[in-house]
Amino acid sequence: MNKVFPDANAALAGLLHDGMMIMAGGFGLCGIPEHLIAAIRQSRVESLTVISNNAGIDGVGLGVLLESGQIRKMISSYVGENKMFADLYLKGELELEFNPQGTLAERIRAGGAGIPAFFTRTGVGTLIAEGKETRSFDGETYIMERGLVADLAIVHAWKGDREGNLVYRKTARNFNPIMATAGRVTVAEVEHLVEPGEIDPDHIHTPGIFVQRIVHPTSFEKRIEQRTVRKRGA
Repeated sequence: MNKVFPDANAALAGLLHDGMMIMAGGFGLCGIPEHLIAAIRQSRVESLTVISNNAGIDGVGLGVLLESGQIRKMISSYVGENKMFADLYLKGELELEFNPQGTLAERIRAGGAGIPAFFTRTGVGTLIAEGKETRSFDGETYIMERGLVADLAIVHAWKGDREGNLVYRKTARNFNPIMATAGRVTVAEVEHLVEPGEIDPDHIHTPGIFVQRIVHPTSFEKRIEQRTVRKRGA
């Protein structure tokens, strides 16, 4: 089956609607599905709940959807690089569900594995635990966290074949693989598109059964979130 679409707009056609929940892969600015995010902005779909470790930076990544006012709620772990995010939240214009980073990762992994809930010690005795069920195991208190499943997962892979088998590179392997399993529909943008059989089966991170649509953009912008430099020696 050829799952490849000509561009990001075509790959998302018929999938977007107001009020939907979207998982967006990436870590910082590494491995973000920038072309699919741009297509979501062009679609003008509204009132989105977006699950992502962070929210990009101002004007980049999910920051463009914050600028356009299309995101109603973020389920995230770290958002400290985005000034617009902070401004919208403090004004009461953006809802936020904060998660410890490991808890967020496990909620997504659990959703993809068909696990509706799990117990963790992380957050016990803090604001994170408010309103959540608690249980005692081996003399320790745990709180219950729900697994996450999204209407749509958008991910970025370094390499993929036409059947949807994906390989991620380095830090981009952080949230993209688990999100690919936790979307009711998963759309992947890939940097290098190859034919089935060209990827060593032992190197595949996401099997094609989890991926419904693929787009292969011709260019990608590799941004550095925080550039740190030093003077050259004599």
